Amino acid sequence: MKTYRIAAIPGDGIGTEVVDAGVEVLKALAKRDGNFAFQFDHFDWGGEYYKKHGRMMPEDGRAQIKTHDAILFGSAGHPDIPDHITLWGLRLAICQPFDQYANVRPTRILPGIVSPLRKVNGPELDWVIVRENSEGEYSGVGGRVHQGLPIEAATDVSMMTRAGVSRIIRFAFKLAQSRPRKLLTVVTKSNAQRYAMVMWDEVAAEVAQGFPDVTWDKMIVDAMTMRMVLKPESIDTVVATNLHADILSDLAAALAGSLGIAPTANLNPEREFPSMFEPIHGSAFDIMGKGIANPVGTFWSAVMMLEHLGEKPAADRLMKAIERVTADPALHTPDLGGKANTRMVTDAVIGAIAAENA
Repeated sequence: MKTYRIAAIPGDGIGTEVVDAGVEVLKALAKRDGNFAFQFDHFDWGGEYYKKHGRMMPEDGRAQIKTHDAILFGSAGHPDIPDHITLWGLRLAICQPFDQYANVRPTRILPGIVSPLRKVNGPELDWVIVRENSEGEYSGVGGRVHQGLPIEAATDVSMMTRAGVSRIIRFAFKLAQSRPRKLLTVVTKSNAQRYAMVMWDEVAAEVAQGFPDVTWDKMIVDAMTMRMVLKPESIDTVVATNLHADILSDLAAALAGSLGIAPTANLNPEREFPSMFEPIHGSAFDIMGKGIANPVGTFWSAVMMLEHLGEKPAADRLMKAIERVTADPALHTPDLGGKANTRMVTDAVIGAIAAENA
């Protein structure tokens, strides 16, 4: 029997609550399946660790998790610590050195959840957004000079490489090719950003030649926001830069009903390093400890983790359980307009897993 070693890193805020729920569900799924097992190693890295040690994770943190099969992550962000410290000190400190360059965010309207979009009830909104996850606007290149003086200057340089752009565009074309509609939209801003984004467009056109069965188009990012709202049925697979996809995927999650249900996979497709799976919601300190955090985003992220590990039947079983639970309005948490709590949703998903005969 295969045993997968999973690094569980709750991070901050409700991260602990949803990761604990995710671990429970994955253990129940492994017990139900009987063909594999999990060994969870828990790491208390995050804001509280920073308060004690002056850093978000130990200096050898990556070495501690480098040989794990996958990483289950909660959230990064603490009200007492500047956001750039929490993000660069933990999440990006894992993503970039582990070359998790493909951030994949599926979005669709789950059963029982109502989209805020008019005339949309499910099939019209079924997207996958691919985000370049290693360079671009979040390269970390820049600096500040003359701090505190009237002449202070600060720069953040968006760095795009042909290698980085090529691999994410190719990844997106392959993903689009694997989906029924074989449709890809390449998001750009080359009308205003006339160097890096023009290269992005040129590379997309070059890569497209190797995928004649994929229909693709190009969309300026601001126009893409309108298209997502007004013509959701025209979209299937999307690829965008680090910043653009970060924003668009949050919009996508909101259009699908809630940030609380949206999953993420930070993939190292070559599998030289472990990939990391997380819900896209933040640390949400305003509801921390109230027991009302929506764990569905974590459960769906666990589905993506199972797929990555090659456990497709188990992934399908968990997704069916999630859909069975979201179909019941009595099991909706407050972010979905309901009164259920984290415990109720977790127990319901575990119950659905046990009841599944597939």
